[in-house]
Amino acid sequence: MIYEHPLAYLLGVEGIALLRAFRGEHDSDFVAARIAEIRRLLDDESLADAAVQVERVDTVTGYRLWSPTYDNANTAFDVDGPVVEEIVGALPSGRALDAACGTGRMARALAAHGHSVIGVDSSPDMLALARERVPEAEFRLGDLRRLPVSDAEADLVVCSLALTHVPDLNPVLAEFARVLRPGGHLVISDIHPESVARGSVPTVRGPDGRPGRLVAHPHRVGDFLRAALAAGMRPLRCEEPGLPAPQDDPAPNPTARPSSAPEPAGRQPVNDTQPVNDTPPGLGPWDLWPWSLATLVPEAAQAAAAGTPAAIIWHFQTAARG
Repeated sequence: MIYEHPLAYLLGVEGIALLRAFRGEHDSDFVAARIAEIRRLLDDESLADAAVQVERVDTVTGYRLWSPTYDNANTAFDVDGPVVEEIVGALPSGRALDAACGTGRMARALAAHGHSVIGVDSSPDMLALARERVPEAEFRLGDLRRLPVSDAEADLVVCSLALTHVPDLNPVLAEFARVLRPGGHLVISDIHPESVARGSVPTVRGPDGRPGRLVAHPHRVGDFLRAALAAGMRPLRCEEPGLPAPQDDPAPNPTARPSSAPEPAGRQPVNDTQPVNDTPPGLGPWDLWPWSLATLVPEAAQAAAAGTPAAIIWHFQTAARG
């Protein structure tokens, strides 16, 4: 279980903002305002006893709950999509693997580029939607660490928004290298580790109304690079795009969708069941979307989020034969 307290989140945001001021990004008035705001937060009785216990949810269970709404207003797609499209669009068509294919977003894009596509995912529910979305592709149930794909079967592997669920990148990158032909390409996109560390973790609402968070790991930039090099791949490109701040959202979140209560893109609850705990008035559904609390500290939230990368995108290539 995860103990989540709204006051802990808010004080964390204030702390990041103050650290940025300490290194010279803000003036004394900003610091004084933050300290005064922290005192106000500590005196706010609506925050004092609002903590919740949140269950960690495995990916099969989580994506079963999430699959009906996964594609709804998912801003994470807007962050990684253009960069991945640019990379993939410059590569020749061939046999492509969409690893952790989900509902088939990347599989459809790969097919549109003329690739013969295999999609693999561990969620039967997501695969069912992918088969409807991309009937020309072949979809297989499987795990990233044991792909149901032959050695050197693929010219291209694309893996989008999935590796944050994997505790160790090394076996997964080794599998990608195994299924790639000599000179083959690997394109990975994921939520940036800094964003994961700040709480951008997929959230679902269970049938009983309780919030749950999918297992997530903030892999460092170097973790990706070390795993790829160990698997015999060389880096060709790395991008860390951010999410532009909308005018009405003082605390842009790397996976937030535009709404009155921002949430990670695609991380919306699976139904409208009310939470078991009683959310204090004015706090909104923070137990599902902690970043919605940022409206209580807009100046600190904007300062803390400024320049935060939303995603990390890699392009690797295996060694050519000869």
